[in-house]
Amino acid sequence: MVDTSPSNPSLERRIGDELKDFAVSAIYLSVCFTAVTYFKFAILQAHGIAFAPFGFAVTKALICAKFMSLGYMAQLGGRHKSLPLIWPVLRKSVAFLLLLLLLDAAEEVIVGLMHARSIMASLAEVSGGTPEQLIARSAVGLLILLPFFAFRELGNIVGSRTLLRVFFEPRQSSD
Repeated sequence: MVDTSPSNPSLERRIGDELKDFAVSAIYLSVCFTAVTYFKFAILQAHGIAFAPFGFAVTKALICAKFMSLGYMAQLGGRHKSLPLIWPVLRKSVAFLLLLLLLDAAEEVIVGLMHARSIMASLAEVSGGTPEQLIARSAVGLLILLPFFAFRELGNIVGSRTLLRVFFEPRQSSD
């Protein structure tokens, strides 16, 4: 028996939209994290240090995409929609960067507790363990999130279909 109540299509549509958002986030973050990992691999290889956790980059992207989905549901950084586009983009980029850094710290603590390390020792390992590495990782993270949220916010203004058409359909010649 098929339920034809109006709530089912909207629920199915919401689930589909959330899965699509998750997939887009996961693919984008996978590409970015893999590129950063490859860059680190190339630098370390030049110094004779073995490093190749490419699967880790994709796994981390999937985890971050899931946390970003939760951030969307909580409308993280979603206030002041009437401001110029730059402000919501910056607000969301910084808010989601802080969320991801906080969750990264929580992950380090959980892994540390599983390996019988203290919370403080685990927190010292966040982002490589040095303030310089934390700053560098935060800067790269912000540079990854800025275009992501710029496109997302622009899509909210002009419509996702229009944005996709502008980027992926041939333009009309003005000649």
